[in-house]
Amino acid sequence: MTLRKINARDVTIQVALVDGTTWVEVGGLNSATPKLAENEESVDTTTFSSQGNYEGEIMQRGASLALEGFVLKDDITGAPNPGQDRCTQLALLTGYASLGKIRFRAPVDTNWTVWNEATFSVGEQGGGNNDKISWKCDIMRSGPSVLVSVS
Repeated sequence: MTLRKINARDVTIQVALVDGTTWVEVGGLNSATPKLAENEESVDTTTFSSQGNYEGEIMQRGASLALEGFVLKDDITGAPNPGQDRCTQLALLTGYASLGKIRFRAPVDTNWTVWNEATFSVGEQGGGNNDKISWKCDIMRSGPSVLVSVS
């Protein structure tokens, strides 16, 4: 077995369309940062018998995925990248309708990491005089992750 470094640029990130079964790639990305301890909550279980040592337990797990890149649009129709568009549409919704599905994997992974329920928040877009328009989306897992075999 050879352990290899994984190129961040080779990670595939897809979002499910409104039908919940069709997956499209989120395009234009130049940064993807999973935060696997986001929204983690712990409880202090220290007692007098702890002899001055902190003791605690994790009571809640969470995770988020921060995506950054450039706005992509078809140069003829003006249609946005389907993945960016789906993330943006989910970011406009509230309540149960605001939950979408996202999956990601490195090229050597035999499973997708799937968040069957996640919330989406699109960040600022723009740039300066010599910049391309930026695109940002923060995705927060709601519920557990699941692993699904790559087919």
